[in-house]
Amino acid sequence: MSFCQSLLLNKFLEWVREDEPFGDITSEALISPNLSSEAVVMAKSEGVASCTQLLAPVLRSLGVQVEVLVKDGERFGYGDKVMLLRGNIQLILSIERTLLNLLMYLFGVATTTRKLVETVKKVNPKVRVAATRKYPPGMGCLVKRAVRDGGGDTHRFSLSDAYLIKDNHLRVVGSVSEAVRRALRLKSFIQKIEVEVTNPLQAIEAAEAGADIIMFDNMKPNEIQEAINLLKEKKLRDKVMLEVSGGITPENIVEYAKLDIDVISSSYITMRPERVDLSLEVLR
Repeated sequence: MSFCQSLLLNKFLEWVREDEPFGDITSEALISPNLSSEAVVMAKSEGVASCTQLLAPVLRSLGVQVEVLVKDGERFGYGDKVMLLRGNIQLILSIERTLLNLLMYLFGVATTTRKLVETVKKVNPKVRVAATRKYPPGMGCLVKRAVRDGGGDTHRFSLSDAYLIKDNHLRVVGSVSEAVRRALRLKSFIQKIEVEVTNPLQAIEAAEAGADIIMFDNMKPNEIQEAINLLKEKKLRDKVMLEVSGGITPENIVEYAKLDIDVISSSYITMRPERVDLSLEVLR
């Protein structure tokens, strides 16, 4: 079992305990404790699967036999069987809601990511669609996996991955150039420095100071275009990656994809994912 799966096992047990602090009294009253059966996770809408292969060993460690019928990153349709579960039926029913809630959210993230990626690629094939770190606490490993399964870029996994100089940092330090200078002094050769900017002049300052990535935060397409034009005039455009973030939705993402940028990141993917409906049905 991988490190991520070990973390998931602990989380999954925690969530199940929260759902049944004193047991599943209905199943315990109605069903023999020694009865084994089969159940299937059914799709009640279409979408993209995620984390089924990551979850399978976790469920097996609890005593449930698992057959993954739709692999991570694969599409499924209404009525498709996603996972087949075999084992003690009391156990399976006790984890039913936790399992479905988890999969529905993760499938939603993967499905939303896939749709945004496909939309952007039609307009600008070079642009990556990335997630952000806005997701429920403790879900980072799973959410990032779901984004990847949907074909998106995971962005930072944690605060330790790369330098991302944001507005609050700048308020404390005082200027973009000074913030970049301090980060350059400490960064490893393998790490990147990204600066969040809100106007064209900050973008120029960040590029001239030596930032690797410029994030246009909550800026309108015409404002970003102005910044790009300035970067090109000063022959700085090819020295930095350009990321657009803030307020990106399916309704406006095409406007940003038309720009000469490299990345579009959006919290919409993880905070407002498309609803994917699943159910668990006992087969016998």
